Amino acid sequence: MKPTPGAEPLAMGDFSRADGARHPHHPRSYAISDPAEIAEVRAARPPERHTDFAGGGAVECMCHGEWDPPPATPELKRLLDPLSPDGIPARHRARWAAAAPEGLREYAAALAGGEEEPDLPRGVPLGVVFSWLGTVRQEPRDAAWLLAERGPQRVLAGVATEELAWAVRETDRTGLDGAVRFFASEEFTTRHPKRRRVPDTARDLLLRHARGHRPKDLPVLERRLLRGAEDRVRRS
Repeated sequence: MKPTPGAEPLAMGDFSRADGARHPHHPRSYAISDPAEIAEVRAARPPERHTDFAGGGAVECMCHGEWDPPPATPELKRLLDPLSPDGIPARHRARWAAAAPEGLREYAAALAGGEEEPDLPRGVPLGVVFSWLGTVRQEPRDAAWLLAERGPQRVLAGVATEELAWAVRETDRTGLDGAVRFFASEEFTTRHPKRRRVPDTARDLLLRHARGHRPKDLPVLERRLLRGAEDRVRRS
């Protein structure tokens, strides 16, 4: 047991509804870091979860490094239910969708609303999608973190490698971060070897950015990014 400061993030486990229904893009774990939302959760907990030790303030069990959910009150269930339209997970998803780039907001809102496979957006430059994936979020582990990965990657997953490679050349630094994340992801690394051939210019950009900014992704890129056929001919 240890004291918990008022604004310390709460690490939440899955809090799906008792009937088994859950949002298709709700993560198994997430964090609540907004002070007002933390206060809402604490106010909705049963009073027996708070213990005052010699005036030292409220404490809660953090034995496993995560918040230990109490027997839920109706208000706490409402706040944490992934399907509650005014619950905390829905707020996080709505904030993520509202922050999407122009041309992607309708698609993001559909995912946030619970659609598993909404129509893919049309006419949005791939460099913008890379930037969307690479943008650093203020609350990176909130209840929308899974959507923040799935949403952009789903747009990129069906695009030919040649088109992706061209977009790598045209995107900005944030987009390069997103491009490295995508090219190191399972969405790309499980492609057939013929579909993992990337021209030298784009390949070098990805490797250089990973080396300087995402070193953990570098070994995967070095193994999985194959040189394009035209590069092999030029070197022979």
